[in-house]
Amino acid sequence: MPTLERLDVHALRDVVTTYRDTVRDHARGLNLLNVYPVPDGDTGTNMARTLDAVVAEMDGTDAGDLDATCEAISHGSLMGARGNSGVILSQILRGLASTLRGHAETTGQKFAEALTAASAGAYQAVLKPIEGTILTVVRESAEAATAASAADGSLVDTLRAARDAGKRALDNTPELLPVLKDAGVVDAGGAGYLLFLDSALHVIDGQPLPEPDGDDDYAHGLSEEQFEAVAHRESGIEGELDVSEQRYEVMYFLDLVDDRIDDFKQGWGAIGDSIVVVGGDGLWNCHVHTNDIGAAIEVALELDGRPKQIRVTDLFEEVAEEHAHREAAMIGQHVPTRAGAGLPRVTTAVVAVCSGDGLAELFANLGVQGIVTGGQTLNPSTAELLDTVEHVNADEVIVLPNNKNIIPVAEQLDALTKKHVVVVPTRTMPEALAALVVYDPEASADENAAEMVETTETVATGEITQAVRDSKTDVGEISTGDWMGIAKGDGIVVVEASVETAARKLLEHLLTDEGELLTVITGSEADEATTAALEAWLVDDHADVQLEIHAGGQPLYPYLFGVE
Repeated sequence: MPTLERLDVHALRDVVTTYRDTVRDHARGLNLLNVYPVPDGDTGTNMARTLDAVVAEMDGTDAGDLDATCEAISHGSLMGARGNSGVILSQILRGLASTLRGHAETTGQKFAEALTAASAGAYQAVLKPIEGTILTVVRESAEAATAASAADGSLVDTLRAARDAGKRALDNTPELLPVLKDAGVVDAGGAGYLLFLDSALHVIDGQPLPEPDGDDDYAHGLSEEQFEAVAHRESGIEGELDVSEQRYEVMYFLDLVDDRIDDFKQGWGAIGDSIVVVGGDGLWNCHVHTNDIGAAIEVALELDGRPKQIRVTDLFEEVAEEHAHREAAMIGQHVPTRAGAGLPRVTTAVVAVCSGDGLAELFANLGVQGIVTGGQTLNPSTAELLDTVEHVNADEVIVLPNNKNIIPVAEQLDALTKKHVVVVPTRTMPEALAALVVYDPEASADENAAEMVETTETVATGEITQAVRDSKTDVGEISTGDWMGIAKGDGIVVVEASVETAARKLLEHLLTDEGELLTVITGSEADEATTAALEAWLVDDHADVQLEIHAGGQPLYPYLFGVE
C-alpha cells in the first residue's frame, strides 16, 4: 500500500480500530508483564476494554466527520476507561483527539503536537507521576516526534522517530523502576502504548504489526519466583508508600466543578495512592488504591461532588487469584475465578463454568459473579464449585454448568451449603448466554431458573471440534484430524477435512426458518481468515439472520454456535 502523506478522518478511525484489535491480540502478554502498581495481571485486559468502548462510541458517528470522530474518541475513552492503565490511556487518547479535532489532514508536525498533548494530559492526570511507566514512554516518543517534525520530517518519518524513541524508553523502564528490574520485565502500560505507534505505522506506511507470543520480546511473562517476589514486595519505591499495601481499588465517575478537582486529588492523596483522575467540564473518571473505601467516597461528598457508578475491587484477592492462575497454568489445576469481591449484594447470583478469557469477560458483563475454569476434558470438582458459590454476594445462587459432564457434580451443591442453589442444566456456552439474557439479579433463584430453562430450550446449539482418533459414525468414517460439526440433540452431523466447510454445513443444519439470531463464539484456535469468510458467507446467504460474533478464547472448539 502507498505511504499516506496526511492522516485524514478515515485513516484516524482505522488507526484507532487497528490499535483496539492489536491490544486485544496482545492482551495476554501485557497481562503477564503487569507487576506495577499492583501485580494483578490485568493491564492488557483493561486497555483492551477501554479501547472497546472507544471503538463502540466511534462506530456510532458519521465516518466522514472528523470532529464527531474526535469527540467519540474523547468521550468513549473517558466513560469506558478501566483500571489504572485504562484511565491513563484514556487521557492519552483525549489529548490526541483534542489536538487533531478541526484538522482535516494531519501532518507530521500536527501529529507531534498531538503526542505532546497526550503526554501532558497523562502526566496531569496522575497525582504522583512515576518515571519508568507508560508516562515515560509517551513523553520520550513525543519529544522524538517533535524533533523529527521540526526537521521537516514527514508524517511517517515523525511516526518512526516516535516509535523508535518509545521502544528505547520502554527497554529502559526497568532501569528507572526497580520493581520492573527485579521482575525482569518492562512496563506493561508502556508496552501497550507502543502498540498504538505500531498501529499508526501499519495504517500510514503498511508496516507489519508485531505478532503476539511469537518474536515479541515483551510477551514472555514472569517466572513463579519473580511473581512471588513482586507480589509480596515489602520495600517502597523511592521512599513513597508501597502501593501493594493498599488493599482496594476504587473507581467512580464524579460530577464536580473543574476548579475543585485539584482539592479532590489532594484529598485522595491523603488516603491512597495510584491516583489517576481524568475528564473535564464537570465530569471526571477517578481511580485510587486505598485501604479506606468510605474515605475515598467522602472526599468527593465534602467538596459537593456526586460520585456515581462506584466500583470497588479487592486487590489482595485479585493478586492472589492471578498468582493461582499462573501456578495452575504450570500444573494443570482448575482455579475458581475471584467471586463477589467488590460486587453489589443481590438476591440471586450466578456461578458459571467456562474456559477462555473472552467467555469469562462476556459472562462477567452479563452479571455473572463467579466463574470457575472448566469445560470439556477440564471438569471442575464439587469443592471448586462450592468454594465459588460460597463467595458470591447472595444467599441464592444459579449454577450454569455448560457441559453435560458437570451437571451431576453441580447438582450436589445445594445439599452442601446453607445457600439455596439451583442448577440450570446448560450443556453449551451459547445456552448459557441465552439464559443470562433473561437473568434478573433481584428475582429468586427458582424464578430465574424457570425463565432460563424455558429460554435455553428454544436455543439450537452446535460446535466444531477436531477428531483425535479414527472412528465410525452414522454420518460416515472419521479420520484423525477431520473437523466434526456436533449439534445439540443430534450428535455428529458433519465430518469434513476443512474447518470452514464443516462450520458452513453445521450452520446450514442449525439455521432453520425460525432462527432469527446467530451467536458465534470463536475459540483460541479460530483463524481470522476463516472467521471472516464465514461472516461474509452468512451475510450473503443468510441476510435475514442477525449475527453476533464474540471472541471466547475457549480451547478445543474453534467455533461454538447458538441459534435463537
